[in-house]
Amino acid sequence: MQNFIDYFAHIPPAHRSVILVGGLALFMLLETGIPLSRERYAKWQHAGVNLFFTLTTVVVNFLMATVLLRASDWAVASQVGIMPQLPTMPLWASTLLGLLLLDLIGAYGAHWSEHRVRWMWRFHLIHHTDTHVDATTANRHHPGESVIRFAFTTVGVVLVGAPIYLVFLYQSMSALLSQFNHANIALPTFLDRALSWVIVTPGMHRVHHHHTLPHTDTNFGNIFAIWDRLFGTFSHLEESEIVFGIDTHPDPAEHSQIGGLLKIPFQQYRAPVKSLGDR
Repeated sequence: MQNFIDYFAHIPPAHRSVILVGGLALFMLLETGIPLSRERYAKWQHAGVNLFFTLTTVVVNFLMATVLLRASDWAVASQVGIMPQLPTMPLWASTLLGLLLLDLIGAYGAHWSEHRVRWMWRFHLIHHTDTHVDATTANRHHPGESVIRFAFTTVGVVLVGAPIYLVFLYQSMSALLSQFNHANIALPTFLDRALSWVIVTPGMHRVHHHHTLPHTDTNFGNIFAIWDRLFGTFSHLEESEIVFGIDTHPDPAEHSQIGGLLKIPFQQYRAPVKSLGDR
């Protein structure tokens, strides 16, 4: 366990890139072998748009990485946050607890906020305009959203008092699980449902990408499924009923071109067409 911790405490940037790129390549390969949907679409053109936003996400995180490192070092040195106040526990237990807390604040909390705070939703909207959800959708984030999520992660690191090994482990798991739960792969129903009690699965997360409320505002989790069940934001929808996209932007011209997607946060707000409430 200690060797595992030491590895992530000093993981080279190249290895983190391999995790991101390797995970994406793996799930794209699985999508070819065991696809859920065999719908025909311009897969590589679609991937090109999403990979552009993957690149911008990587650039934003790279430019701001020093902030995250210093936040972690300061929290550990100052003994602030939740983890330093807890009694001594086995390393595996403290690691699991830290991952749960970082996932709560940096992923679930950020995602829930983006659906509740209108100016954040404007940036997050780009992610929901994808009408062909697959592994490349995982990092289809406007650069502005990448900054928002980075801010939540940094706050999470301080509140948790997370050491740097835990930060890098969390980011690696977050990238892989996000690719997994967006992937267009057909898991056996019993397996998907069983796993969804622990981690966010493709079947669970696809519901979140349904084009209308109330399902759009459910299943916010990224790594662990516990938070949606605990906070009452879990929902289920049969695969045959799910329609990807978002009802406020049905025009392909608005959600299939990079230039148009970059402009969406600065458009006039559009209320959901089939709304049971208001953002």
